[in-house]
Amino acid sequence: MALSRRNFLAATGALTGASLMRPAFAAAEPIKVGILHSLSGTMAISESTLKDTQLMMIAAQNAKGGVLGRKLEPVVVDPASNWPLFAEKARELISKDKVSVIFGCWTSVSRKSVLPVVKELDSILFYPVQYEGQECERNVFYTGAAPNQQAIPAVDYLMSKDGGNVKRWVLAGTDYVYPRTTNKILEAYLKLKGVAAEDIMINYTPFGQSDWQTIVSDIKKFGSAGKKTAVVSTINGDANVPFYKELGNQGIKATDIPVMAFSVGEEELAGMDTKPLVGHLAAWNYFESVDTPINKAFINQWHSFIKNPKRTTNDPMEASMIGFNMWVQAVEKAQSFKPDDVIDALIGVSVPNLTGGTATMMPNHHITKPVLIGEIQANGQFDVVWQTPGEVVAQEWSPYLPESKDLIGDWRKPMSCGNFNVKTGHCGG
Repeated sequence: MALSRRNFLAATGALTGASLMRPAFAAAEPIKVGILHSLSGTMAISESTLKDTQLMMIAAQNAKGGVLGRKLEPVVVDPASNWPLFAEKARELISKDKVSVIFGCWTSVSRKSVLPVVKELDSILFYPVQYEGQECERNVFYTGAAPNQQAIPAVDYLMSKDGGNVKRWVLAGTDYVYPRTTNKILEAYLKLKGVAAEDIMINYTPFGQSDWQTIVSDIKKFGSAGKKTAVVSTINGDANVPFYKELGNQGIKATDIPVMAFSVGEEELAGMDTKPLVGHLAAWNYFESVDTPINKAFINQWHSFIKNPKRTTNDPMEASMIGFNMWVQAVEKAQSFKPDDVIDALIGVSVPNLTGGTATMMPNHHITKPVLIGEIQANGQFDVVWQTPGEVVAQEWSPYLPESKDLIGDWRKPMSCGNFNVKTGHCGG
C-alpha cells in the first residue's frame, strides 16, 4: 500500500515519541537493593540490626528523592545463619530479583560463600564487618576493619604500659575462617615481638557454644603462671553471652585477665549482665559513646526510625552506613547503576565517618578507618581509652605471613589486580 509523505512522518513521529517515552517510564521504576543478613539462627543477635540499618538508610535516601531520580526498593532475605544458603540467596537476589547491589554477610564463611556468586554474575557486595584480610576481590568492597585496623593495634595496646604489659596470650575464637586466619596472623606477630610459643594458648569452639566451664577454667589456669595474661577473643555470635557469663561465674575480672574482643559491641552487651564485665575491652573503629555532632545525629536518626530509644548503635552499623553512602555517591558519580560502572567509580569516594573523620575507599577496595579501644562500662557502653590520631589505611594482605608479605591489591586500571606480587611483578590472578 502506498504511504504518503505526511502519513510516513506521522508514523515515524509516533514511533519516536513512543521511544522517548520509554526511558522516562523506565526511570520511574525503582532500583532494587539486596539485603543479605541472618534474621534467625546463631548470628541473628548481630546481623538483624544491620538489616534495620540498611532499611533506615534506604528510607532516608528515598525521602531525598532516591538516587538519579529513582526510588530504592529493599529486597530482604534471611539466609538463617546457614552458610551455603547465603550463596543461594545471593544468586536469587541478583538473577531473580535483579538487585543492583547487595549489602550483607557478617561471618567470613558467609562472605566466602557469596563471593563466587557475585563474581560469576558480576554484581557488588558491600561487606560491613571486621575480618581476617587475605582477600582483595573486584566485586567486594570491605567497609569493616582489616587486621591492621583492629587486631594488631589491639595487641599493641595490651603490650603497652597502658594496656597492662601483657606477656601471655589466649587466642580464643569460634571455629571458622575469620578467627583461624586472624589468630594465625596474631601468632606470627606475637612471635615477631618476642613472645615464646609456650606463652600462647589457642582455642576454638563451634558456633553457638554454650558450655564454657572447662574452657574458662583452662584460661584461668593458664593465667596463673605469674605473667600478665590477656584473652584476645574472636568468638562470634550468641556464644559470647555464656562465655562472658562464665567469666563472671569463675570470678575472672578485667584486672586479673582482661578480654579484648573483636566481635562484641553494644548490641551484644545489651543482652548481658555487664556489671561483672566492667573493664574488659573491645577494639573497634566506632563506639556509640563517641561524642561528635554527626554521631549524635545518627543515634537520633536510629532511635526515630526503630522507634525504640533504648536500641544501641555499634561499629558494623557505622560500616553499613558508610558503605551505603559510598554506593550512592559512586552511582551519582558514574551516572549509572551498572555494577561495572559503579565498581570503577567507587575508588576514591570519601564520606564522613561517625567519629568526626573521613572514610575513603582505597584502590584495594578497603576503607580508611580510625582504631578505638574501649572499656566495658556497667551501663553496657564503652569508655574509649585509646585511639589512633587519624585514619589507618587497610593492609588487605598481612605483612606478617610469608605467603602474603609481598602482595598488594590495586583495582585501578591498568593494574586491576587483587594480589599483585611486588617482588615478581606479576598478578596472581
